[in-house]
Amino acid sequence: MARLKAAAQPLRSSQIRAARALLRLSAEDLARESALGLSTIKRAELADDETSLTVANDSAVRRALEGAGVEFIDENGGGPGLRLKKRQRPKKP
Repeated sequence: MARLKAAAQPLRSSQIRAARALLRLSAEDLARESALGLSTIKRAELADDETSLTVANDSAVRRALEGAGVEFIDENGGGPGLRLKKRQRPKKP
């Protein structure tokens, strides 16, 4: 029986800023990679905590950052966070 994956929590503005810093992406880079406007990215990052991103825009930002190597960590008692994904080493022949 297939299990349904729990819906991801909406991104926090601090998570977006931290992810960009870890990846050394500019706001312009993230806007381009997520196919969103620069003003949308900047507005999301200026929020105190929760962003005003729509579900679709939140998903676009998440996909772009995850595709670039970030893994988001939902709140589990210690607050939401993120980390860089473990890099896969090529298998030796």
